[in-house]
Amino acid sequence: MGGDFYIEVNCQQRNHSDERVCGDVFLSKRIKEEGRLIVVLSDGIGHGIKANLLATMTATLAVNFTEEHKNIEKIAEIIMNTLPVDSIKGTNYSTFTIIEMDAEGEVKILEYENPRTLILRGPRSFVPEWNGVLLDSEKHFEKEVLGCSFKPVKEDRIIFCTDGVNQSGLGTEKYPVGWGEENLEQFVLNIVKEEPDISATKLSSKVIGRSNANDNFFPKDDMSCGVIYFREPRKLLICTGPPQVELDDPVFTKIFEEFPGIKIICGATTADIIARELNKKIIDSNVISDTELPPVAHMAGVEIITEGILTLSRVSEILKGYTQTTSLGKGPADEIVRRILDSDEIHFLTGTKINIAHQDPTLPVELELRRTVIHRIARVLDEKFLKEVEMKFF
Repeated sequence: MGGDFYIEVNCQQRNHSDERVCGDVFLSKRIKEEGRLIVVLSDGIGHGIKANLLATMTATLAVNFTEEHKNIEKIAEIIMNTLPVDSIKGTNYSTFTIIEMDAEGEVKILEYENPRTLILRGPRSFVPEWNGVLLDSEKHFEKEVLGCSFKPVKEDRIIFCTDGVNQSGLGTEKYPVGWGEENLEQFVLNIVKEEPDISATKLSSKVIGRSNANDNFFPKDDMSCGVIYFREPRKLLICTGPPQVELDDPVFTKIFEEFPGIKIICGATTADIIARELNKKIIDSNVISDTELPPVAHMAGVEIITEGILTLSRVSEILKGYTQTTSLGKGPADEIVRRILDSDEIHFLTGTKINIAHQDPTLPVELELRRTVIHRIARVLDEKFLKEVEMKFF
């Protein structure tokens, strides 16, 4: 997706200080067969469970109707007709930002009462032409939905948030009327100038961290900041398992050697094959960072070498349960997950020769065949983390 660049998407959130549930909802959906990506951020009025339910309804409707190629007026009308309206203020119970990237490389943004989306082109602000659409139904007469479209280029960023961010600090001596959109924009610009290749995850985390600090670490509202970053893809190769046919060892190793990115080997036999074919030494380590897994080893040109199927099974478990609050340890599986999350394209080079040791009936049932575990990891990377995944089996 994105032609010659990768599209990194991340959203960081912080709940209202008195709530366990966030009243903002972020959803994303990749439609692979059409080369489209849809991202939605909705803010339910107030905070807590009720706000979350309203925002969930809004975000779900937005994703579904955008997927069906409805035009922006239709999408806004359907969402706003479906949601309840505050009987006193006459306002809808949730706001939304919808961002769609299509197969032709065009970005379309649709906003209703969320803070204005920021667009950066490298280290500078980029302002496309925004158009206001006045709704003409009786229920929402002259309510305005804002929209814009543009063709992104490499190093563009889109920053979108809920009003818990730009209203953070409201009532304080420093920000009596809130942090505001201008301060947010300047904050983001300064960060990007200092760290030109900062990831979407780190940038959104910094925005939420600053917003939280503005409220003296007791947020008065739910805070969400999403970032979309168009950049050079970061590639990772995970190589595991010896080839089914020994004659394929040289071809297998050549693919590994020529890969243009970070390389990890999972499996002692696999590492031995590659070391033999490339005439390289494996340097073992006796440092145990996870009592359930053997220590890592090292080889020139390889990030880390770990044990095989046990480690990959653990990687699968960590990824499946991973949330914003997950704290990664220093074990081999944690190190692999850390590098996976920092990468965009994950390539698996997998040998399918069966390890007799893994057929031992005394070993745990969870110990699955390597191919099954790889497919499981690939699925969660694709569906949950929006990573580009490629698998090659030998």
